[in-house]
Amino acid sequence: MGIFRGTGGTGDATTDATASQVGTDAATASTKANEASSSATSAATSKTNAGNSATAAASSASGASTSASNASTSATASSNSATAAASSATAAASSATDASNTLAASALKANNLSDLANAGTARTNLGLGTVATTAASAYATAAQGSTADAALVASAVSTFGGTLVDDADAAAARTTLGLGTVATTAASAYATAAQGSTADAALVASAVSTFGGTLVDDADAAAARTTLGLGSAATTAASAYVAAAAVSTFGGTLVDDADAATARTTLGLGTAATTAASAYATAAQGTLAASALQSTSTLNADKMTTGTLSGGTY
Repeated sequence: MGIFRGTGGTGDATTDATASQVGTDAATASTKANEASSSATSAATSKTNAGNSATAAASSASGASTSASNASTSATASSNSATAAASSATAAASSATDASNTLAASALKANNLSDLANAGTARTNLGLGTVATTAASAYATAAQGSTADAALVASAVSTFGGTLVDDADAAAARTTLGLGTVATTAASAYATAAQGSTADAALVASAVSTFGGTLVDDADAAAARTTLGLGSAATTAASAYVAAAAVSTFGGTLVDDADAATARTTLGLGTAATTAASAYATAAQGTLAASALQSTSTLNADKMTTGTLSGGTY
């Protein structure tokens, strides 16, 4: 093979052909190199993907193993549950049998105790005595006594008492006792001891005046005093007042005066009796009002006697 001497070199046709081939081969080699590089890259990517796939496969295998283990555990639990359910069913069947047996041996409400095996034994269990099977008519009633021992026995009832206690009602009993209509009349319809010893002597309504009626129907003494127009003196002891015998004839003419003015006239008092004491001379001013030193008088020797005035002697 000839040597390629570069562009512009000399050579024959064969040499040029060889150079051309070399160029072609070089281009092909370059292409192949590129292809090889691409293949190498693809191979590296494939390797990475293969590694990832291997890891994923390993994880899947581990998960599958865990799932298998869980499935085995669930199967065991299911088996245990089935066994427990079978045991419960057996126990329920046994309970149903026991309940059926108990029901068969029980007294039903609808049978009203008629299905008891022995009524006598039932009474004993309830603590009942022989009186439980004895008619009530064989014993004393509450009206006869609190206990049978205290009951009124037939031998204690007289012949007349027998005609009374067998009466059908109160009216028949009153007839047996010989009572009249007054026996069923209220006591308030008759005279009281305060009104008279007998009804004939009682105060009849027609003898009471209209005013008397307002008095006798008063609820109490206080109301009656109000009806009579009495004041508080009516309930005051006589000892709190002066007896008439202790009042003189003149005193009588004084105490019956209608007012103070009339009483002053009876006493012979003048107008001075109603005048204030400050309007008159005192003993120190003079023995008589006429000779008393007046506030309007002129002070002079004629009107003074021996004495001391404002610390001086006169």
